[in-house]
Amino acid sequence: MILTLEEVKQFLKLDDFDDEDAFIYTLISVAEQYLKNATGKDFDKKNEMAKLFCKVLISDWYENRTYIHEGKITERVRFTVQTILTQLQYCEGDE
Repeated sequence: MILTLEEVKQFLKLDDFDDEDAFIYTLISVAEQYLKNATGKDFDKKNEMAKLFCKVLISDWYENRTYIHEGKITERVRFTVQTILTQLQYCEGDE
């Protein structure tokens, strides 16, 4: 995994709460799989842009849970996610 639970909880400002750790862990896993499926590349913990992409996607999914079941990304982050994803598609993946 390129992100830890602690990194994501800090990004979401949930450092002091453990209630949703299982849900957040699932979001991490799905975001990283989304990135791999979209780019066809593997990324590791060293790629800060890949980590940011996953954090932005996780944040959107966490804050807008009803959209997760519909497979949607909110308009609010669509541009950011698409821009980062485009950059990651054309950079070299981590071996």
